[in-house]
Amino acid sequence: MGFNFTYLEPRVVAEIGCNHMGNLEIAKELIYLAKECGAGYVKFQKRDVDWWLKVRPDWNNPHPQPWNAFGDTYYEHRKKLEFTFEQHKELKNYCEQIGIVYTTSVWDLNSAIGIVELNPPFIKVPSACNTNFEMLEFLRDEYKGDVHISVGMTTKDEIEMIVKFFEEKNQAKERLVIYACTSGYPVPFEDVALLEIKYLYDNYSERIKEIGFSGHHLGIAIDIAAYTLGARWIERHFTKDRTWKGTDHAASLEPPGLKKLIRDLNAAYKALRYKKTDLLEIEKEQRIKLKEIKK
Repeated sequence: MGFNFTYLEPRVVAEIGCNHMGNLEIAKELIYLAKECGAGYVKFQKRDVDWWLKVRPDWNNPHPQPWNAFGDTYYEHRKKLEFTFEQHKELKNYCEQIGIVYTTSVWDLNSAIGIVELNPPFIKVPSACNTNFEMLEFLRDEYKGDVHISVGMTTKDEIEMIVKFFEEKNQAKERLVIYACTSGYPVPFEDVALLEIKYLYDNYSERIKEIGFSGHHLGIAIDIAAYTLGARWIERHFTKDRTWKGTDHAASLEPPGLKKLIRDLNAAYKALRYKKTDLLEIEKEQRIKLKEIKK
């Protein structure tokens, strides 16, 4: 499959996204909690909501889940949840103060331009925007960090188009990370489709930098399976309380779940290797006591 288990150290991205409910102090608390759980990265989201309204006039329709929304329309809901670039800068500075890496998903060109100014080590492109080639061109040509792209609700032909687009400027192998993903909140286990990770390895392991997994399922067992299949990046939505108001909390991990996930990923990392010798030291005494040796 084109990868070496010896070097598969897991990297966990706690996606705070919009689970901060538009409150900067809650966002900082979630950063702190993710750090305490052992995550190496936190991720937010950035949209130019007014640009999106021009593209999607239906955003002025009533929100489909009014009991879970922060405004009467989807536009008002998204506007309430959106941080400014200055607030994102403050969050990035806070991340640096406590020792965790800040990054953000960008949903449009204007957002990408502003977040690039903050110079995070990588920027994420969500599944919904991975064929926005105007934005991809800017990230490919004007940004120096890695570009991570989820491929939920994306055809195989579209994945190939994305990779070829980065290959045009010889940027895929050095900078492009593709995440296997199913877009749903939450996703039932039968739709997680973990073998898509194998598909990505079979077709792209020699063409892109790395492969990850972005999960929207329940629990943490699936992530361990994704890791053993070779996902170098594990991304999960993160919240303090899954009962909070908002649409992403139900598919998010709370601190105890994230902490257990990272514990189990690190245990799997230690276990995923060959024996150094036929008989390990821990086995020799047991061999003497338990094994029938033919003379």
